[in-house]
Amino acid sequence: MAKTRTTYLCRDCGGVHPKWMGRCPDCGGWDTLEAFREPEATATVGTVAGVALRGEGMGEDGSSVAELTLSQATPLPDVVGLEVPRRSTGVAEFDRVLGGGIVPGAAVLLGGEPGIGKSTLLLQTAVGMVRTGGRVLYASSEESPQQIKLRADRLLGEDSEGLDQLFLCTETSLVRILEQIRRVEPTFIVLDSIQMVHRTDLDAPAGSTTQLRRCCHDLVQAAKVTQAGLVVVGHVTKEGQLAGPKLLEHVVDVVLAFEGDRDRGHRVLRAAKNRFGSTQEIGLFEMTEHGLQEADQAAEAVDAAGGGTPGLALSATMAGTRCLPIEVQALTATGFLGSAKRRASGLDANRLAMLIAVLEKHGEQRLADQDIFASVAGGARVVEPAVDLAILMAIAGAHLGRRLDRGTVVLGEVGLAGEVRSVRHLEQRLREMGRRGAKRALIPGVQAAQGMTLGVECVPVHRVSDALAALD
Repeated sequence: MAKTRTTYLCRDCGGVHPKWMGRCPDCGGWDTLEAFREPEATATVGTVAGVALRGEGMGEDGSSVAELTLSQATPLPDVVGLEVPRRSTGVAEFDRVLGGGIVPGAAVLLGGEPGIGKSTLLLQTAVGMVRTGGRVLYASSEESPQQIKLRADRLLGEDSEGLDQLFLCTETSLVRILEQIRRVEPTFIVLDSIQMVHRTDLDAPAGSTTQLRRCCHDLVQAAKVTQAGLVVVGHVTKEGQLAGPKLLEHVVDVVLAFEGDRDRGHRVLRAAKNRFGSTQEIGLFEMTEHGLQEADQAAEAVDAAGGGTPGLALSATMAGTRCLPIEVQALTATGFLGSAKRRASGLDANRLAMLIAVLEKHGEQRLADQDIFASVAGGARVVEPAVDLAILMAIAGAHLGRRLDRGTVVLGEVGLAGEVRSVRHLEQRLREMGRRGAKRALIPGVQAAQGMTLGVECVPVHRVSDALAALD
């Protein structure tokens, strides 16, 4: 029998230490180290948890092709490029976030709060994969086949034909799940969720650090061997982070976060890590009685022809290659000098404080005794500086009781000297806002030439004082 070695893993940062300590030396977290026991002799590449697997990348002796061919270091110019194939999931918004589809053999970790719609999204993705010619194994460790069937009936209604290649497996034993992978030979695997799966040869409860690491590693290894796309659902902690975040994030290729408010219909799919694509793209969905519907850009947008109210300013933010209209709202109220409140929702609080200081210095506004509240309508979160001028104009309008004309869009980064700086993708933002009904735009003066031929009246502003003059 292989000897076991006990190490201690930090559940916050993933640091490995030879002995237990009250405080992790890597991240400084208290009481975050957990015992982890792993045999010194592990299974071979072709055998996972005692189940023999064969795939396209395996040699006759069970070793991987990479192990047989890559025997020495190779200079970078001599490495032959490899075109990465992708398989469509059948859900366009999911494909967008993944970078065009799922790569065979890639492992994806999907996290989100309970009830946000993770299982619904993955079941619809599994159906989409089957209808594009794939074979799918949907393994659930938390629900029965009858529960999954009820959800499928609700989502699909009478359109449930042609799903013979969608196989359901309700197991918590990793060995049995891997055996089903060997028998079914799927092109796409869904596991919902990793926290309930366990290996019987490990002396640790399901969901512990030991079980999570070993089970996730074995599943990823099985996906690489069989060249099947793998999506694993991970629970989140009370802080909103994936349980065992660093342990799982380091093992998988893609980490996705499914976000949204359960009281609202909209959902956002974001990539926190993606080895095969950009992490800037987002997927938009809307939860309906028939499941998640792919939402176009209008789902999160506001009326670009609206506005015209003190304290409101329209702008546009970039999410990867997608332009999203947003509405910035601000409210000022009389406070106490020296203890005025500054609150932000969907915006960086530090940047809000900076913009208030710029408005006082270069806009000649007295705000030291004003409570200021700023937010982005609809619950969106904006971090790019291109909306600085919109935030500043919303605050100034709320304080002065003045407003921008209806259909006016505000774009520009604000510097500490009061200058309005250029923004990226200005033409795309103006074109999208013009398509949605915007008539006028305040843009940085240094980019005035870029917006003159896009059908939107562009007003160049060089400094904060120039922009304030546009308030009626």
